[in-house]
Amino acid sequence: MTSKRRDHVLTAAFFLLTLLLLALPSWRAGEDGSERVKVLILSVDDSTMRQFGIVRTGDQGLRVRILGGSHRGEEVDAVNHLMGRLELDKVFLPGDRALAVVDGKGLGEIAKVNVLDHYRLDDQALLLGLFCALLLLFGGWTGARALLSFFFTALMIWKVLLPGFLRGWDPVVSSLTVVLILTAAIVFLVGGLSRKGLAAFLGSALGILCTCGLSLAFGGAFRIHGAVKPFSETLLYSGYPHLNLTAIFLGGIFLASSGAVMDLSMDIAGALWELSEKRRDLSRRELFRSGLTIGRAVVGTMTTTLMLAYTGSYSSLLLVFIAQGIPLANVLNMQYVSAEILHTLVGSFGLVTVAPFTAAVSAFLFAPKAAREKASRPVLDEAGPRRERPSAAA
Repeated sequence: MTSKRRDHVLTAAFFLLTLLLLALPSWRAGEDGSERVKVLILSVDDSTMRQFGIVRTGDQGLRVRILGGSHRGEEVDAVNHLMGRLELDKVFLPGDRALAVVDGKGLGEIAKVNVLDHYRLDDQALLLGLFCALLLLFGGWTGARALLSFFFTALMIWKVLLPGFLRGWDPVVSSLTVVLILTAAIVFLVGGLSRKGLAAFLGSALGILCTCGLSLAFGGAFRIHGAVKPFSETLLYSGYPHLNLTAIFLGGIFLASSGAVMDLSMDIAGALWELSEKRRDLSRRELFRSGLTIGRAVVGTMTTTLMLAYTGSYSSLLLVFIAQGIPLANVLNMQYVSAEILHTLVGSFGLVTVAPFTAAVSAFLFAPKAAREKASRPVLDEAGPRRERPSAAA
């Protein structure tokens, strides 16, 4: 079977797996018998809403028209409850579109309409469509396979990993298993079923295993509870007291850094593969040294990328510390900040180690072909061909 045919078979297999994941029911979806629909805000009543500084409390009365579902076209009253928290509250204006939950009371009648938030699904679909079109336009067939890996990854996390946590799966083991499966899917879909793809996968897997070991080792040393992440503690009071939030937090460390690890591994494997194809006389040692040189150039920016990503997520928290004049030692020692430091340093450590791992694996996989072809070429001197070097098989 040719390499192109192998790639087509692999793509078809992952396409079927993606469809299978898409067909799986969501966790507890539809158990309450309610409908989630788009509604149009016709009018608002702010008479019972109170303003205290920059926050609002009370209730906002709404008159809405249902735009979808079995009650499409009906106009009903709804209430928007305000809790005095800017990150959770929303205030509607006439003409706004919102996502609402319609609860029925039997015989096709509406019991209650709970308006959740402004409707953003249309804009999200538009943005996703533009991203898919750009990826296909720029990447062609490779972009199509990258897009398939994107949806496969999203469905694996949403339909397998997260429901597995709720069912009581070990967070570290299940996270590591899913990450390795996703690594294989992404690397082989993008890099193909080739020695280049194998080198990228093995390098990524070794880097992820190293990151997993470090997260377990230093997670205990840092004494960070998993409830440090937003909404984690809410899970314990939502019917899931069995969840090990700390293990989920530690599993999320190497899950979050796995994308950067795969990126770096594929960069090095792809560069060394191209180098070995252009210079088939290079030895394993020379390829390994070239891989280290390439890795050093990429690692410097990738580690900074992780730091900027994690810092950007908590920029408002850091601003609070700076505005209040809290000493740096206090800031660094706080559990929230220590959790991000652990994320950044352990993820960066995995990036640094994946470079020599991938360089070593690539040198081992790519060099034998170069050595055989070098050995089979005649040795030339001033008089022309002098002798034939014995082949590797001889």
